[in-house]
Amino acid sequence: MVSPVASLAQIEAILADVPDPEIPVVSIRELGILRDVRPSASGVEVVITPTYSGCPAMEQIRDDVLAALARHQIAATVTLQLAPAWTTDWITPAARDKLRAYGIAPPHTLAPAMAPGMGTGKVIQFTPKNAANYAYRARATGQFDDQNTGISVNCPQCGCANTTETSHFGSTACKALYKCLDCMEPFDYFKPY
Repeated sequence: MVSPVASLAQIEAILADVPDPEIPVVSIRELGILRDVRPSASGVEVVITPTYSGCPAMEQIRDDVLAALARHQIAATVTLQLAPAWTTDWITPAARDKLRAYGIAPPHTLAPAMAPGMGTGKVIQFTPKNAANYAYRARATGQFDDQNTGISVNCPQCGCANTTETSHFGSTACKALYKCLDCMEPFDYFKPY
């Protein structure tokens, strides 16, 4: 049963202000980590999905959700839901703008890949061996991204597309490290998946 002082809409409004611990300018709702809020026998159940398997921030997010609700005397449990897997398509347009203003290039939105019986889930696609070899030979010149995906990552500082990936992993595993070749600033790019 939901607390008599709070409706589900009020609880969702409270949780909409819980920031992501790794990127505090966006909330867990805006990132799509907060999946559901529903009544339970012990109060309310909050369902969260990690941005990637093994995300170290999930314990902190759970604690932050429980603390936010406890401040309003709302009993809650937090459930970790792994399927469907989180996708960058769940990031709201407002969060994309906030990421860019914070200095992180937001992911490019991708149309969900559909497979029979898979709902809106993504299909894992492996890179062909020859493309992986090309990426190795390209040595992070940006050629691999531009020639094989058609995606150019714009610098969140100056907006130019003359950028290159310097490391496939940035400050967290869900981001890649890029460098702008015009303004020479390094920046994180939220990898689309």
